[in-house]
Order: sequence, then C-alpha cells, then structure tokens
Amino acid sequence: MISPWMVKLMGHLPKGFLAYISKKVLGGYLNRCADIKVKGIENLNEVERPVIFICNHLSNSDALVLSRVLKSENLTFVAGKKLNQNSLTQLGMCITKTIDIKPNSADKDAISKIIKTVKNGDNILIFPEGTRSRTASLAKGRKGVVLIQKLTKAAILPIGISGTEKLLPISDKDMALESFHNAEVNVNIGKQIDIPPQDKGENKHVYEDRISDLFMKKIAELLPEQYRGVYKS
Repeated sequence: MISPWMVKLMGHLPKGFLAYISKKVLGGYLNRCADIKVKGIENLNEVERPVIFICNHLSNSDALVLSRVLKSENLTFVAGKKLNQNSLTQLGMCITKTIDIKPNSADKDAISKIIKTVKNGDNILIFPEGTRSRTASLAKGRKGVVLIQKLTKAAILPIGISGTEKLLPISDKDMALESFHNAEVNVNIGKQIDIPPQDKGENKHVYEDRISDLFMKKIAELLPEQYRGVYKS
C-alpha cells in the first residue's frame, strides 16, 4: 500500500511532475507484483481504427495493466467520477487519459465527449459492467456501449482480464487502503465482433439488449469459466 502521507505529498506536486512520479511508482508496483501474460495480441492487426475496447472489470489495477499491454493503442479510458475523489486512484488517472462519467445516469456530457473522441480517430476502453465485480465474475452489462458504437460505427474488440482481483484486491472501506500483491494476470484479446443488423419488426430496446448481451458473451468467451458469471453458458 502506498502510504497516505506520500499520496498527500504527491497531490501537491506540479501536474507534469506528478504524472512522472506516478508512472514510476505505479509502474514499479506492476514490475514487482504482476506477472502479465497476454494472448490474442495478433488480433490488433486485423481491426481498423478507431476501436472501442470492452473489458470485464475486477480491480483498480485493470487500467494500469491494460495501458501497458495496449501501450501502442493510445487509449482513452471511460472511468467513474468517484475515482477523482480518491487521492490514490488519482495517481493512476493522471498517467492514463480518461473521460469521467457519472455512474447509473445518462451523462450526456460524458457520452458526447466519448463520441467526439472516437470520431476524432482515437481508441477508447469501456468497462460495460460499470463497476468492479465484487465476486470476480461477470455482471450484467449496461447498454451505453451499444449506443456509442451505433453513433460512431467504431469496431468493437473484446478483452477478458483475470487475476487483477488478486493483484490489487478491492477494499470496500476505502480505495486508498488497497494494496498490491503478487499475482499472475492474464489478458486475452479477442477478435472484432460482427454486429448483426436489427431484425425486421424487432423492438429497438429488445435489439439493444441483444447486442449488449452479445458484447458481454464475447468477453465471457475470453475468460476462465469461473469468471463468466451471468454469461456462463
């Protein structure tokens, strides 16, 4: 765990220097604690940019790991606003590009920024569950990513991540109390998802539910069975 006094001190540093120090500190933890194994990296060569990456969410370390694995993709992460309210997670956010979004609401401003980012040709990564899984298994996905894909026509590439729940376990008391542990982390990158058209006479909401479930099932296929949750076949 990074000591509270260190986090407080770093919070007063100039932004550029803070990003440099944060990258060194958090990168050091990844180097020491995370044994990262990657599959499917070749699938990045078969997709046209921009890409909307979708991934399950287990830990506050997910973005750090994925930033390293996908360092050539110039990712912008979609993250809950509450992460900006915690001094420790702010360190991670200052070394990753993020768009803040209000959880459990139609945050039109954030959605507009996401769409603009993608239309400008940049890649984004969204955790469709909307929050970290407390059970390490997939929860029901939310439909926001379906809307964003519809408006941008961007490619959808699924990712399954496992082991980060052991690398940086969730603390329900305070995210600042979370600490790194040695763990094997597996990142499995899937192929671009073929999105079927809406059937004639199919209700819009029924179609969106179908596509949302398709996205989540494609993530589930990239995970060990015990992580698949509600999408276990």
